[in-house]
Amino acid sequence: MNAPAVCSPLSDHPLRRELNDEAHARPFEPLATPARLSFVAYLHRNASAEQEQWLVGELCAWADVPPPQPGCVHFSTRLGALRFKWARHAEYSSMTVIADGGVAESFAVTALAELPADWLAQLPGNVLHAAHALLLSDDALPTGIEEISARYFGGNDLIGAGLGDGAGRAFTDFRIGPDGFSRYVVGNGTMGRRQAGRMLQRLFEIDSYRMLALLALPVAKSISPELADADRELAELTSAMSAARQDDEPLLLDRLTQLAARIESALSRTDFRFSAAHAYHEIVRRRVAELRETRVQGVQPFTEFVERRLSPAMDTCESVARRQRVLAARVARASSLLRTRVEITHERQNQQLLASMDRRAHLQLRLQETVEGLSVAAITYYTVGLVGYLGKGVKAVGVPVDAELLTAIAIPVVALTVAWGLRRFRRSLVAQA
Repeated sequence: MNAPAVCSPLSDHPLRRELNDEAHARPFEPLATPARLSFVAYLHRNASAEQEQWLVGELCAWADVPPPQPGCVHFSTRLGALRFKWARHAEYSSMTVIADGGVAESFAVTALAELPADWLAQLPGNVLHAAHALLLSDDALPTGIEEISARYFGGNDLIGAGLGDGAGRAFTDFRIGPDGFSRYVVGNGTMGRRQAGRMLQRLFEIDSYRMLALLALPVAKSISPELADADRELAELTSAMSAARQDDEPLLLDRLTQLAARIESALSRTDFRFSAAHAYHEIVRRRVAELRETRVQGVQPFTEFVERRLSPAMDTCESVARRQRVLAARVARASSLLRTRVEITHERQNQQLLASMDRRAHLQLRLQETVEGLSVAAITYYTVGLVGYLGKGVKAVGVPVDAELLTAIAIPVVALTVAWGLRRFRRSLVAQA
């Protein structure tokens, strides 16, 4: 019996493992019930990846655990009784602190408070979303919505729903408390550790990406007056174009060019923010859908809150972004029309110039022909004179020659010869040109 053939190793694409590992990047942290969580998301405009890794390394040194590897963008470890997770995204970074077990009935003792105060003081700031969460057994939650609101949320109106098709319940008020943190309470009915971790992470991401999407709203509000001014100026310029004189066209074209530059500048300042807002809005919608909500009587669900409170802002941003592009296209069309008018004017002027040059060339040709005739007469006159002198000289030496007859005969011969020579010379010059 022959042994099975040994296959040679396959040649991998250089990015195969990196792309495959991307599917496992930033994994969810499994959560035991009960647990306390603290989540902070901050824009990392003022902190490089190396600075953040150094900061995480300082926390690891405090707990005497290995620091993250250089170049990593996500890291999780256990800090004694705590678990810590850090992740760096495109625009923001996040950190999650988890304290398993021993959950109090309120937010008096948070997971974040168990980290060193001097380390927390070194965080880069620009906090976009910060939240504390309690993961409790669903039996430990009060049955009444009013009681849940009074115990955990200071009596505020709640947003909440069943999670995972009824495997748990989640409640929040989407408000920032006096301590600067939002609050979530999750009741775990039948969720496993990994499902509970996924659900809490999705809740944190809904608020984080909601805030990231809303970063475009102040930009849209600030750019709207500039667009209104540009729209009015464009209307004035297009109205002036119809009655513009030839001398006014360069000035109008210069103003249109400046207006186009202003609009393009506004586009370059806002295009990324509006595009990012659209992407973040889609992520929020997907995260809400992944909750697989079931309605809790008397509580506004997450889907309804997002649609009512986030979608109008995103529609405003989309409207402003669309208005910018439409305005840029209108300015481009107006500039093209005016530039066409200017080009037609220039072509008409060029045609007039060419016609004038043609007339001048024709006059020069007539003058040249006149001068050529005079040249033939002058050359003939001097040449015949030389022939006459030659005849007189020959007669003086005794040769019987009639000098006057010789001169008369030489006139047509010399004239025709000179005229033929000049014409041939002119044709030679034309052929060379």
